[in-house]
Amino acid sequence: MGNSPQRSWTGKIKRIRTYMHGWAGNILVIDLTKKSIEIEKPGLDIFNRYVGGKGLGGRYLRQCATLPWDHPDMVICIFTGPLTGTISPTSGRAHILSKSPLTGLVGDSSVGGKLATRLKRAGWDGIVIKGKSKTPVGITIKDNRVEFKEASGLWGLDTNAVHKQIRPGNASLASIGPAAENGVRFASIIVDRHFAAGRSGLGLCLAQKKIKYLLVDGTGHSKVKNPKKLKEAREDILRLTAASPALMGQFGFTCLGTGAVYDLMDNRRMMPTDNFQRTRFEHASRLNAAAYAKTYGPKKHGCLGCHILCKKIGTRNRQSMAMPEFETMSHFTALIGCANTDLVIKANERCNCFGMDTISVASTLACRREITGLDYTPDKVLSLLDDIAFGKGEGKDLALGAKKYAKKMGAPQAAMAVKGMELPAYDPRGAYGMALGYALSTRGGCHLRAYPISHEIFRKPVATDRFSFSGKARIIKIAEDLNAVVDSLIACKFTFFAASLEEYATAYEAVTGIETSAQDLLKKGECIYYNERIMNALNGFDANDDDLPDRFFTEAGSSTNNICIPPINRDVFLDARKKYYDIRGLTINGMPLKDKAQTLGLLWNNL
Repeated sequence: MGNSPQRSWTGKIKRIRTYMHGWAGNILVIDLTKKSIEIEKPGLDIFNRYVGGKGLGGRYLRQCATLPWDHPDMVICIFTGPLTGTISPTSGRAHILSKSPLTGLVGDSSVGGKLATRLKRAGWDGIVIKGKSKTPVGITIKDNRVEFKEASGLWGLDTNAVHKQIRPGNASLASIGPAAENGVRFASIIVDRHFAAGRSGLGLCLAQKKIKYLLVDGTGHSKVKNPKKLKEAREDILRLTAASPALMGQFGFTCLGTGAVYDLMDNRRMMPTDNFQRTRFEHASRLNAAAYAKTYGPKKHGCLGCHILCKKIGTRNRQSMAMPEFETMSHFTALIGCANTDLVIKANERCNCFGMDTISVASTLACRREITGLDYTPDKVLSLLDDIAFGKGEGKDLALGAKKYAKKMGAPQAAMAVKGMELPAYDPRGAYGMALGYALSTRGGCHLRAYPISHEIFRKPVATDRFSFSGKARIIKIAEDLNAVVDSLIACKFTFFAASLEEYATAYEAVTGIETSAQDLLKKGECIYYNERIMNALNGFDANDDDLPDRFFTEAGSSTNNICIPPINRDVFLDARKKYYDIRGLTINGMPLKDKAQTLGLLWNNL
């Protein structure tokens, strides 16, 4: 492992052979305070109910849901799914959960790379980490051997430097950078150099426990009940995705990455500009994915076992670099008033090195620009990124995130956030399903809980009127349930532009041997999502938090002769939210109901 630290603690667990299919049947529990390791083996009924990923992680998080995020007994969960390690398409993602330092909500992130596959091949369905180390530590897992490595010599290094020091080879490396070590509330975890577990501040959760890195490798294989049936399900999914222009077309994700969305947002007049004060950026046409492709000649890259390969790695001056995702492209241009692709590349690279979420940091910078009235130069942006990551000057305040920064500056209205999480690059005035999805998301201002862009912009699986709330309450609820189970199986949400739960239900049944329909999976997703609503309610969140910043109800977007972007009608929005509460099985104040929870088989705490 290169210049690996000399001191370590080693544990080896003799695991009992499992006869499950899909799941390894083993969950590794690590106590950093005691430097101890043990195994938990939930029964098949638990695995089938919570599936994996987001679901199983949520089950463990629920047990300490009311503790502060920085309490030693707060857990960090890293989970695979029953499809992980099989030939099921896009099944190589991992799901990481804890309580968010940024929002106080359930904090979770789906992350790509090879972490999940390596963990599953090591024989683990997931890891639950509790306690706190006195000194910086690295955790290495190779099959059933677990080591705690002294990592004081790595503390302070950025994620690229850690990668060079560890030299992981075929193993998967997840690490934090200086942003997490210095208390940045939106610090991320970087996996295999190019994949970020961002948005919720999970990097800071690791730093609080003094975990610098996690190195995982495994040599086993997942057991599949019916390989022939799984192969047929795989072929169905591959055939459907191959026919999708959004995924595999010349201007789709496989060729241009998620940056393919940039032109769409510009065309639909819903590109957040000047901190969401406008919805059109006049320089957008020369800042799109095609511009990056021309300059950097990116090659396809992606999660282990994925055929879509939406991640792009470019080259300039013989240096390879990760191409920015759509949200990074948009927020480091239109949102902060800059028109420079080189800045976006450098900012993206710097955020990955330091371990910072690009959406949150750019949104916080946009908030600063509106409050101070000071425009940015590329050098100023990069300088502020340094200050945030290392806790220097005003970087200390910006590291708190837009909501806390704006409040400290006496201008809370300038924070474009929901429940404390900064909004991504889809203006809700241009897509009312997105407006409702933002407000109701269990992790704050997130587009991925329901991802209404799929039907409002991509028109998949069917087109809906983006300027109407009609039917959106039920659509959002169903989409939340669907995405909850997708993040538990695990699969990639992009696949569902083309495939459906029917194909994945077949894959689930083929792998596990458990008879399953699409409706069965959707019901599991409802249970998983309702569990998150309960955890948030236990922490004091209610209907007052299921809302949008006032700007979207009082200010219009950037209209044209063909497209009018008016403010959202607040009364109609509130009516749609009320309908959602009824459909979801919540009180009129957005609180969970005991009868509903028990019907779903969930534990109940007095709220």
